[in-house]
Amino acid sequence: MNTVSDLISILLTNPLSLLTLFMLASILMIWRLHAMESKGFEGTVLGTLIMPYCSGSSNLIFAYVMSAGGNSGGNGGVVLENCIVNNVTNLTLILGLAAILCPAIIVPKINPRANPRYKKKEPVNDRGDPRIFRLELLFTLIALFLFTGTLWALAKDGVIDFYDGLVLVGLFLFWQILHVFEILKNNIRKDRSFHWTIVIDLLLIAASAYAIYVSVDHLVTWVDTRNGQLFNAANLGWLSGTLMVLPNAMLAIYYAHIGRQDIVVSSQVGDGHICIPMCVGLFALFDTITVPAFLQTGILIILGAGLTHFLLIALFGRTQRLFGYGLLGAYGVFLYQGIIH
Repeated sequence: MNTVSDLISILLTNPLSLLTLFMLASILMIWRLHAMESKGFEGTVLGTLIMPYCSGSSNLIFAYVMSAGGNSGGNGGVVLENCIVNNVTNLTLILGLAAILCPAIIVPKINPRANPRYKKKEPVNDRGDPRIFRLELLFTLIALFLFTGTLWALAKDGVIDFYDGLVLVGLFLFWQILHVFEILKNNIRKDRSFHWTIVIDLLLIAASAYAIYVSVDHLVTWVDTRNGQLFNAANLGWLSGTLMVLPNAMLAIYYAHIGRQDIVVSSQVGDGHICIPMCVGLFALFDTITVPAFLQTGILIILGAGLTHFLLIALFGRTQRLFGYGLLGAYGVFLYQGIIH
């Protein structure tokens, strides 16, 4: 018995085993998530409503761990740092690489003369009219502007307090309710209901979330006890934000590979909704957050990247490869301002 407990203790203090646990739990979560697409959730709604809770669960857990860890003022800044790093990385590095390496069009162009079914307003493929994809993606990006702009306005006084947290959480809950009703309307139109096996998927996702909680909790403890140049408590926000992007990167790679660029974009933007406003708002309900100095730079890059995606999807139905390199450049500027400078 002591041997088993000693082995568990060693595994929970070894960063490589904790990273392995984190990645395996994330993969299990994403696997069952993909299965849910055929059980009443589909397309951009899947990427906006369900995926963010899976890929963003680590961010929520990180906010909880930091809230329970004392030193509320300093920890609040770390949580905000984590969320900004996560959002900027999603919108610049991951979507920039997706545009460069998998530049397939997000919203297919349709020639009405070449496709007579288009005149009858019938779906052009099994997933429905691609014009709906465009509108859903643009709507998701508009929510990104609303959430990030609201955070910027609330943080102008240098702190995010309880009432600011209420505003942020309230905005997020309203956004999620909109999508719940969208799913219910979709299922009514298609005369279908949720499959009962979705309960099994949700249980597996919950088990994965607990494994992620254990790994994040012990990784935070490990970093806090280091005094190295990179691994130390001062860099915890950046390190955690970068780590928690890995599940999003796996989502992007998989869905780009199978040609679902609409989900690639919506999952990355939707994951940002979990961070801003949900993670920041939840933490602020319990502890006041002191705003770090680099917040302005992070918000400007998020809004700039979001606007770039909005215009390119609206005009061309895709993020052009050239602009993908520009997004990578914006990520480099962010790293320079936040770490090197």
